[in-house]
Amino acid sequence: MTTMKRVATMLAVLLAVSALNFAAAEEEKLNQPPEGYKALFNGKDLTGWKGLVGSPKTRAKMSPEELAEAQKKADDEMKEHWNVVDGVIVFDGKGKSLCTAKDYGDFDMLVDWKIKKDGDSGIYLRGSPQVQIWDPAVKAANGVGSGGLYNNKKNPDKPLVTADNPVGEWNTFRIKMVGEKVSVWLNGKLVTDNVTLENYWERDKPIYESGQIELQNHGNTLYFRNVFIKELD
Repeated sequence: MTTMKRVATMLAVLLAVSALNFAAAEEEKLNQPPEGYKALFNGKDLTGWKGLVGSPKTRAKMSPEELAEAQKKADDEMKEHWNVVDGVIVFDGKGKSLCTAKDYGDFDMLVDWKIKKDGDSGIYLRGSPQVQIWDPAVKAANGVGSGGLYNNKKNPDKPLVTADNPVGEWNTFRIKMVGEKVSVWLNGKLVTDNVTLENYWERDKPIYESGQIELQNHGNTLYFRNVFIKELD
């Protein structure tokens, strides 16, 4: 009996060590882009990201000096609310969006995200809202899942299917944007199929040809990791 207990103890130890090694291996893979993609997030800090200044329309009206001053203020505010913890971008639920320092035209993007109960977020494409992220149980969602083009009025705004993982678990988007058309896969399922993204800021104009990508949130803790992009133009 003693021998059996020793064997069981040794097996338990080996399993625990294996689990730790597996966890460490998975951690090493974080934020490492697949072939053909570049990392937008280096896993260590927010290099390559900036705070939000107005909208594409208001920014276009600013002089270079006004924009630089506003950007410095926005960057200082961003650093108070967006941080990196263990290879993950964490938003504390306050402040404004986190934006790429670079503008993008056509692209193929991968990103992991996680929300808490009643979370409500989104990803702005070329500075315009948005690929929706939310808890399907939140009142505004009314059971509709993430991945739709929420601010569309004329074109489809809801996902084809609800493919969200349970709140608190990681989800993965693939977002492909070519011209005005957007396709979104959530956890491997097509949820938005080649839909025109409308210009929220100037409804009488098509979507901008290029612009920043923004991680947006409505007052809840939010997490992002494995943010990769492949430029198509």
